[in-house]
Amino acid sequence: MSMTPETPLPPLGKGRAMQPIPALIFGSRWLQLPLYLGLIVAQCVYVVLFLKELWHLIAHSFDFSEQQIMLVVLGLIDVVMISNLLVMVIVGGYETFVSRLNLNGHPDEPEWLSHVNASVLKIKLAMAIIGISSIHLLRTFIEAGNLGSTSARTTNYTETGVMWQTIIHIVFILSAIGIAYVDKLSNGITPHPAENGHGKQGHGGHAH
Repeated sequence: MSMTPETPLPPLGKGRAMQPIPALIFGSRWLQLPLYLGLIVAQCVYVVLFLKELWHLIAHSFDFSEQQIMLVVLGLIDVVMISNLLVMVIVGGYETFVSRLNLNGHPDEPEWLSHVNASVLKIKLAMAIIGISSIHLLRTFIEAGNLGSTSARTTNYTETGVMWQTIIHIVFILSAIGIAYVDKLSNGITPHPAENGHGKQGHGGHAH
């Protein structure tokens, strides 16, 4: 029975002072703080860009064709998805690599943040990049719809450019599938050598 209260004490590390070199190395994670603050500034820039494009859409709502309106709306969706990607990097990256945010019980805590780790964050970022690439590809298909015609309509796209953009999008998808598959293999292998593997076999990689 004397071992029961002693078990949770070592992870806290309250009574042990770190050696100077390990303390310096561990404290170097705070060097990432300016990077995340910079991403917050970048998100503010995207908010300004979104409002600018939205005002442009409202001001020309009676002048634009349906295709032009669709392209502007897709541009707005693109800005929102990039902003979502920034939030995932800022919140998830800070929580994973810098310090805990201590959001337990907060009504606005993201659902995915409770089990976030480097692997989960990597998969979510890959899926977000695929979503952004899909929006860009859809805009390309709309703008390059008359690519093979002899109309006077000009476009900045070429058949080769559209083909390569499609190939790159497929590569993104295959990369995300590969990352998810490797993560699945890792979660399947990890529980076996663990000391507490008897009660966690059914939970896979969500033990924490």
